[in-house]
Amino acid sequence: MKSKEKLLTKKVDCSEKSCPVTKCMRVIGGKWKIIILYAVQNGANRFGVLQKTIPDISKQMLTTQLRELEKDGIMSRTIFPEIPPRVEYDITPLWKTLFPIIEAMDKWGRSV
Repeated sequence: MKSKEKLLTKKVDCSEKSCPVTKCMRVIGGKWKIIILYAVQNGANRFGVLQKTIPDISKQMLTTQLRELEKDGIMSRTIFPEIPPRVEYDITPLWKTLFPIIEAMDKWGRSV
C-alpha cells in the first residue's frame, strides 16, 4: 500500500517545458488535428476535399487547425499561381515521425 501512496504524492511537472507528452498534445491534440492529418496523408490535400472528407468540421475550424498545423511544421501549404489560385496541403518530414503514433491509434480504433 505504501508504494501506491508514494505514487499518488509524487510531484510531476506536466508543463510543456518539462513534459514531452504535453508538448506533443499541444501540437497534435484536439478533436480535429489527427483527423485532418490522417485525411491529408490519405490523399485529401485540398481544402474542399478536406471539407467533404470531414463533414462535421466547420470551415472556420478547418482553417484554424490547418494554420496551426502549418505553424507547428507538421503540414506544408503550397499556393499555385493560377486563376483561381489553387492551394494544396501536404505532410512534412516532421509529421512522418508522428506516423507510428497514428498507426497505433488506427489499429487500436479498429480493435475496440
